[in-house]
Amino acid sequence: MKHVFIIGCKGLPARYGGFETFTDCLVTKKQSEQIKYHVACMGDDNEEFDYHGARCFKVKLPPLGPAKVIYYDRVAIQRTLQYIQQNQISDAVIYMLGCTAGPFLHNAYRQFKKLGVKFYINPDGHEWKRDKWIWPIKKYLKYSERVLIKHCDRVISDSIGIENYVLKEYAAYQPKSTFIAYGADLPEETYAMDYLDQLYDWYKQHDIVNHQYYLIVGRFVPENNYEIMIREFMKSHTNKKLVIITNVEQNKFYERLKKKTHFDQDSRIDFVGTVYDSKLLYLIRKNAFAYLHGHEVGGTNPSLLESLATTDLNLLLDVDFNNSVGLDSAKYFNKQIGNLASLIDHVEQMKPEEFEELGKKAKQRIQKAYNWPCIIQQYEDLFKGE
Repeated sequence: MKHVFIIGCKGLPARYGGFETFTDCLVTKKQSEQIKYHVACMGDDNEEFDYHGARCFKVKLPPLGPAKVIYYDRVAIQRTLQYIQQNQISDAVIYMLGCTAGPFLHNAYRQFKKLGVKFYINPDGHEWKRDKWIWPIKKYLKYSERVLIKHCDRVISDSIGIENYVLKEYAAYQPKSTFIAYGADLPEETYAMDYLDQLYDWYKQHDIVNHQYYLIVGRFVPENNYEIMIREFMKSHTNKKLVIITNVEQNKFYERLKKKTHFDQDSRIDFVGTVYDSKLLYLIRKNAFAYLHGHEVGGTNPSLLESLATTDLNLLLDVDFNNSVGLDSAKYFNKQIGNLASLIDHVEQMKPEEFEELGKKAKQRIQKAYNWPCIIQQYEDLFKGE
């Protein structure tokens, strides 16, 4: 039996986070009976629970602010090593998602070698570039990334752009590198049809009309370019709404953005909070006029894959990460003033067959390169050493 320990996701079952969704799929869509998953989860206690056959162990977090992520990874690694020793596990892989705790794991690196444990990492995207971090934290995250890549047995990237960056930036360490894409589901046409009443109730609650809205779903952070998308939408001539599904409670960025753009004075802009129900969210995506995607930091973004799998028209920020995923199945915009506004005005004049063709290409793209069964098999083969 191959024991695989997943460290770095916030917990199961998944909600929005990419790592959480990935881990959830890895566990719930498992194909091999030769693999046993152990998943660290943030919690209010240190109890264990079973989730679809995976052993999940919670790590109680003290009130450390942003530093709790480093604490979480460090304690999860320590408890994993203790579990391996106590249960005399001889065939184990530790797969760390993200690069936050690298400098605090020096003793662990020696233990990995001593116990014969394989240590894999997924560096995520360019976390050290995110605007939410002040300069000293950015510098720490970059250093942590370097330390982890130096000591790991394999780097797994879910984006070709990230893999190219790793191989070039850390060539001196000659890292063993593997590219395995992130995944998405292509639901049947009848999927979530039992949720139509909930969809129309949600529409009524927010004064939204079917297919008469642009949609944004994602974390409310500056590097996802909300300011550009909102500002440009306000400049466009569309009569449709911009529906934004995100959590803005007690968010200083929200107040700054409101002050800069005055979006609260445009009746078309609608922040509707969060939607955690996967079926309802699927229907909201499916019935949108278009999806707007402004992410520019990170690898293969889950919300982009989900939109390609469901929404016919996708308008993506023109950066390498998005281009390599969408190819010719989407339309692209840049940060120049007026560019996205012009694109919005343009797509409003598109013919129905153009929408249909883009939607077909998007779904073919997901089916060919990002289907979960294929990706799960790639991971399981890698974990088993095949």
